[in-house]
Amino acid sequence: MPTPRPRFWFASVVLALAVPGSMASAQGGANAPAAAPAAQAEPQKDLLGRDTPRGTVLGFMSAARDGKNDVAPLYLNTRLRGQAAVDLARQLYVVLDSRLPVRVNELSDRREGSLANPLRPDQDVVGTVSTATGQLDLVVERVTVEGQSVWLFARATLERIPDVHDEIDLVPIDRYLPGFLAVRIVGIRLFEWLLLIVVLPIGYRLLGLLGWAVSKSVTPYLQRRFHVWDGPITHHFPGALRLIVLGIVIRTASSSFELPLLERQFWAVTAFFLAICGLVWSATLLNAFGERYIYRHLNASRLGESVALLRLGRRVADVLVYAAAFLLVLWRFDRDVTAVLAGLGIGGIAVALAAQKTLENFIGGVSLVFDKAVRVGDFLRLGTTEGTVDEVGLRSTRIRTLERTIVTVPNGVIASASIETVSDRDKFWFHHFVGLQYDTTPEQMRAVTDNMRDLLARQPGVELESVRVRFLRLGAFSLDIELYAYVFAHDWSAFLEIQEKLLLRVMEIIERAGTAIAFPSQTLHMAEGERVSELEEGAKSKADPPGPV
Repeated sequence: MPTPRPRFWFASVVLALAVPGSMASAQGGANAPAAAPAAQAEPQKDLLGRDTPRGTVLGFMSAARDGKNDVAPLYLNTRLRGQAAVDLARQLYVVLDSRLPVRVNELSDRREGSLANPLRPDQDVVGTVSTATGQLDLVVERVTVEGQSVWLFARATLERIPDVHDEIDLVPIDRYLPGFLAVRIVGIRLFEWLLLIVVLPIGYRLLGLLGWAVSKSVTPYLQRRFHVWDGPITHHFPGALRLIVLGIVIRTASSSFELPLLERQFWAVTAFFLAICGLVWSATLLNAFGERYIYRHLNASRLGESVALLRLGRRVADVLVYAAAFLLVLWRFDRDVTAVLAGLGIGGIAVALAAQKTLENFIGGVSLVFDKAVRVGDFLRLGTTEGTVDEVGLRSTRIRTLERTIVTVPNGVIASASIETVSDRDKFWFHHFVGLQYDTTPEQMRAVTDNMRDLLARQPGVELESVRVRFLRLGAFSLDIELYAYVFAHDWSAFLEIQEKLLLRVMEIIERAGTAIAFPSQTLHMAEGERVSELEEGAKSKADPPGPV
């Protein structure tokens, strides 16, 4: 039964997505040559596009759909002529249009065919359809017509087509639809456009109620089974899962009906994009959940400086998801992804060369986070800068100085510099020199040193093995005693409090011993008699100058 002629520019768009390069020849039917690379000299192209298996299938479908009864039989390897050949072509078109798999982009687009069976290099299977007697392989074979090698539908396949055609029970949906719904817009019936534009969003909303139904039915059971359960599982069916379910339903439904190939291709593409969107959505939600989970874990572990790196990791994961989806779409429509990957590689090299300093700082920031060399809250010395780390970013680190100013240091500089982390001390060094006056007696010195040593040994928080109190040296103006010990404290403020108590006790020990702390001074000792004689002689020499000789 002939079909009405739709506007085939939309058909070209849909099938061109699935069949790269060849739709131009297929849409033009007998008037457009098949596209082929011009990099090397090739034999003359067939005007009907029969140079490749794909060109033969698409060219035949286009000619039969357009009702070109003089062109369609030219794609058949048959002895029939005239009306008999036209009827066979129409039967073949009905079989292909109703049962040919929608993945026509998998057909070989090479002159030599797919060479799937090396024993039969001149034959290529373009699809398999189900019949009452089993599976039927639709085969095209390479023959020579007027001195030119072309691909035609094989005679063995054409012999089975009339029987398969009689099995097909095409129930025209148009007869059950109002006339305006059967109108075809760019090859697709208005009824199906309404399904896509109206029914599909409604189905999406109805699936959202599934979460509410599951919550109402499952929550009571969980409350009885687990007494601690006091809330619903969910109130909404996740939108990402809804898209995936709709894609599966559309794919299953379109495969269950013997729709025309163009419409099956239309619904297959719709189902594919719904599933891809659902998967991408699910993957990004999973990335966000992973970020939140790890963020809570990092907060518990006081690793807040990893937040920037964690956020970057999530963004990179999202980009990888989108890139994978894009490549999957290209693969689904038989596009060459090699050029895309090569372009990404060249672009990555160009970006790396143009952003060397940025990459240096970024890699430095990553190394700081993983090596834990710098953490938020650390007090450190970096060259002449001292302060507390306020933020560790991907490009730079912010340090709040003792003057409460912010110093921003690139991570590349920090990664290559010597960093002294003061706040990472496991214990604090109590190290002082006490100078006593020179009139201190040995007994007083022994009492002072013994009492100081006992003070440090009995002080809580002082490491006993590190205690050292020694009369160290005879200084220029004092007798020096060294106090040496390590003190365990939570932070610098706690250590200062302990140190203050110890120094006050040291002063008390010195005072009880009857001596005192020396201060820089010099004492001049002179013999009293010698000094008076010298002064008298000096005065006399000035009063009586020597007379002339």
